[in-house]
Amino acid sequence: MTKEKAIIETGWNLDNSYARLPKSFFTSLNPAPVRSPKLIILNDPLATSLGLNAQALQSNDGLAVLAGNRIPKGALPLAQAYAGHQFGHFTMLGDGRALLIGEQITPLGKRFDIQLKGSGKTPYSRRGDGRAALGPMLREYIISEAMHALGIATTRSLAVVTTGESIIRETDLPGAILTRVAASHLRVGTFEYIAKWGTVEELQVLADYTLKRHFPGVESNESPYLSLLQEVIKRQAVLIAKWQLVGFIHGVMNTDNMTISGETIDYGPCAFMDAYDPATVFSSIDIQGRYAYGNQPRIAEWNLSRFAETLLPLLHVNQGQAVKLAQNAISDFAGLYHCNWLVGMRAKLGIFNEELQDESLIEDLLSMMQKYRADYTNTFRALTFDKPEDTVLFGTVEFTQWHELWQARLERQQEPKASSQQLMRNSNPALIPRNHRVEEALEAAVKQGDYSVMERLLDVLSTPYAHSPEQGDYSTPAAPSTRPYRTFCGT
Repeated sequence: MTKEKAIIETGWNLDNSYARLPKSFFTSLNPAPVRSPKLIILNDPLATSLGLNAQALQSNDGLAVLAGNRIPKGALPLAQAYAGHQFGHFTMLGDGRALLIGEQITPLGKRFDIQLKGSGKTPYSRRGDGRAALGPMLREYIISEAMHALGIATTRSLAVVTTGESIIRETDLPGAILTRVAASHLRVGTFEYIAKWGTVEELQVLADYTLKRHFPGVESNESPYLSLLQEVIKRQAVLIAKWQLVGFIHGVMNTDNMTISGETIDYGPCAFMDAYDPATVFSSIDIQGRYAYGNQPRIAEWNLSRFAETLLPLLHVNQGQAVKLAQNAISDFAGLYHCNWLVGMRAKLGIFNEELQDESLIEDLLSMMQKYRADYTNTFRALTFDKPEDTVLFGTVEFTQWHELWQARLERQQEPKASSQQLMRNSNPALIPRNHRVEEALEAAVKQGDYSVMERLLDVLSTPYAHSPEQGDYSTPAAPSTRPYRTFCGT
């Protein structure tokens, strides 16, 4: 069997639609070879859904592709150019340590970007080395797969390989490459880049490409580019509401980290909230709390406003009219987000229908949780299984009164209590990727070469709504500490 035959049997079925866009959108470039790659983890179910042979991916030839040492047939590797507002400041960016090797066409005809992250320097690396450390790549693998299991739109992780080389950060760290899978890597920052340095014709090409790829049928609308803006707003309203409903904090919501597809992307200083507090921030670089948990909906709207600005030349020939159309579209975000959030919160409380008092019922619970520093995930889990005594709220006058109002609310709907409990089971995860558990897994992997801790964590996170006994140990918050938990931009 030839090496070429082995690669074909791996199942790669690559197209390169992005490479057919104007050359100013990207730079063609091959990954930088690595010394001695080793497969650390492979996502077998994801590989199968992509039409890939998981066993073949573990062969020497399969590993060579995942490490960037071999280009699979049909691939045209490239680094995408984009810009972005980072903490509110506009700057030129681009794939500084990642390459899109192609777009895998699945057996069902779906298209997914296959990107190698940590694959070497590109023209957009600035002063970076183009490489990635093992810890951050494993963090992205863990969190992205947990988000997928929670039912939240996200990029996914196919594999992590070590490179056999050290990279220098604050100390020497083992190098690694993550294979990331995405509906696409089109970002708000992609549009910002073309709007700033491209032509209107190129902007239209990008918009048309986006419509065809993510919103087929919309291009035939009377105002397709306004429809594009509206569809992106809708998807982001759904996404951010789902973040808030599980206590996820992205940590670095720059415009280059907001996808047009509506997927969560770039798991850098991300983390999940334990005690409920809208001001929660984990990122070490977010000194002012710009991207705090409670600010995420507002920041999403700000980012979408930047997206709308890029589309102005396409919305209307009259700039004033274009601005008005954009403003009207953006003004819908808050309502759309709130509607999605409210529906989700009703479900978390077992409520099927709508009453005007529902929002105050929800807000009163959240206020109590903040006052008593109640664990966000475990409070809703306790309510799900009718065990209020398992929360720190139990015994307080406020909670007793609230609980009576909640029970009365449930009795006013037609659905039986069993249906409400099932709705809550389906809406309240038994566990989240607890920060201390993630750190425990990463430390064992990076410092001791022990991947069993991570494998066990991934296993329990794969079915967050199972509420199985083995998940119990993973639902406990970290022990109290005088030092706040901090995350870092390492991806």
